[in-house]
Amino acid sequence: SKNGGNKHLHDIAVAHATTTMNNHFRPDFTSYHVVLYDTLTGQKIKGMTHQGYADNSMWARGQAWAIYGFTMVYRETKEPRFLDFAQKVADVYLKKLPNDLIPYWDFDAPSIPNAPRDASAAAVTASGLLELSKYVKDKAKRQFYFGKAKQMLEELSSERYQSGKKNSAILLHSTGHHPNGTEIDAAINYADYYYVEALLRLRKMAKSTTKPK
Repeated sequence: SKNGGNKHLHDIAVAHATTTMNNHFRPDFTSYHVVLYDTLTGQKIKGMTHQGYADNSMWARGQAWAIYGFTMVYRETKEPRFLDFAQKVADVYLKKLPNDLIPYWDFDAPSIPNAPRDASAAAVTASGLLELSKYVKDKAKRQFYFGKAKQMLEELSSERYQSGKKNSAILLHSTGHHPNGTEIDAAINYADYYYVEALLRLRKMAKSTTKPK
């Protein structure tokens, strides 16, 4: 829509974000992985998961997509409701993180603290939080989001998560589809993508006035 497409494309995107915001989240702002809709009426039938532990659990990467996605919706629309929602889904994620800020693949996985981590969720979240910190008006909260994102990147940049010469990827220890038994404790390309994006965002912010002060 921004590049010559019909404004209707913009309206579809905003409607999609609004529908997701209204139906994809529990009262505590944790996200379902999937929502089943009635194809005739458009009404929500139920929330589900495929890649999380259970239908009522908080799958780490799903919550990370929510932080990132609603931040981007606000960036494109400047509608305060999306900025408010991005903070709510970020806050519940940050509150439940382990001390090193890299989530287990699902926050409700029964094998915690021995459950696999998901570096991809951490990378997505770090990139989203850096962007979110630019828009939040409260100074303390801006600094909080920025600081947490930087800590996540520091941990992902440590020898605990860097692949080095182990393979051609950048990051180790992501989880793709745990219930399906695939890509568990693995290197995944989108983990690398959002990690690099976050590093570039951090460098750009360090050179500009968008860094929280």
